[in-house]
Amino acid sequence: MELQALLSRIVSVNGKFIEQAQKRLDNLTKPQGSLGRLEEFARQLVAITENTMPELDKKVIFTFAGDHGVAEEGVSAFPKEVTKQMVFNFLNGGAGINVLARHAGAEVVVVDIGVDAEFEDMKNTCFVSQKVVKGTKNMRSTSAMTRDEAMKCIEVGIELANEYAKKGYKVFGTGDMGIANTTPSSAIASVLTGKTVDEVTGRGTGINDEIWKNKVDVIKDAIALNKPDPSDPMDVLAKVGGAEIGGIAGLILGAAANKIPVVVDGFISTAGALIAYTMEPKTKDYMFSAHNSQEVGHKVMLEKIGLKPILDLDLRLGEGTGAALAMLIIEAGLKIYKDMATFKEAAVAEKQS
Repeated sequence: MELQALLSRIVSVNGKFIEQAQKRLDNLTKPQGSLGRLEEFARQLVAITENTMPELDKKVIFTFAGDHGVAEEGVSAFPKEVTKQMVFNFLNGGAGINVLARHAGAEVVVVDIGVDAEFEDMKNTCFVSQKVVKGTKNMRSTSAMTRDEAMKCIEVGIELANEYAKKGYKVFGTGDMGIANTTPSSAIASVLTGKTVDEVTGRGTGINDEIWKNKVDVIKDAIALNKPDPSDPMDVLAKVGGAEIGGIAGLILGAAANKIPVVVDGFISTAGALIAYTMEPKTKDYMFSAHNSQEVGHKVMLEKIGLKPILDLDLRLGEGTGAALAMLIIEAGLKIYKDMATFKEAAVAEKQS
């Protein structure tokens, strides 16, 4: 689908459904508003789905995997080969995302959108091969991707959203895997929020002070060289982004166009969310921010979009782990809304006016 046509399909949620949800919440056997954000989650689900009794019976988390040329600048504690190794770990069910997705009752779909390795004869049903690039280029010396490649990454995410919407999935989660991907995410955060590189660059996989200083210098050099245009999110994605970040952005755009809630994981996923939001601000209505990452730039991006994270657990793994946990809390809000008795049903006296 042509991108502009898809963007035109994204509309703000209908306030009428929020009012209907609020009316039911206010009639449940509790003081009004006493379940706080659980009530907020229920209202948002009703408004997104335009269904007064929505279901979350089919859940899927997409873990987009891609390599980064900037890894050769020594910005990560791990070598590039780990990206490919972790894809196999995901497919064997042994990673953090697999454990927490099973706990949340969600499927995991691993998307090779930019890994610098081949996965031969993969018959695994949860593996999707949609390789746009074999790793991005080193953004310190050139543009990470061409504009056409960045567009293709967005399209991969949109197509997955459309496909899984047709299959009847009710909620999406975003996840990532890619050694050095906090570096492009920090670059995106700096360019699109206007904050300095120092303010939005964290420790990633647990780097020391010396590597952190180098990482900051690498990002500053990449921005100075490529001059990404803050008013053109596709330009930012192409010049200092990553394939998996583009895939996540596309998934969020596709989710919003299909009126499907999307639970955004941590720092890298939120860089994708910020790209999607900058393209079409109405996507915010369809997003749930899973958690507040330990990465310093995460909060800055969430504030720019206007999202309040659900959890704060000092997570910094990525993969979609926070999204899996947040799905449990979102679903708890929906169950309260749907299953709790009203005052009338329970024959409980309401508050006296």
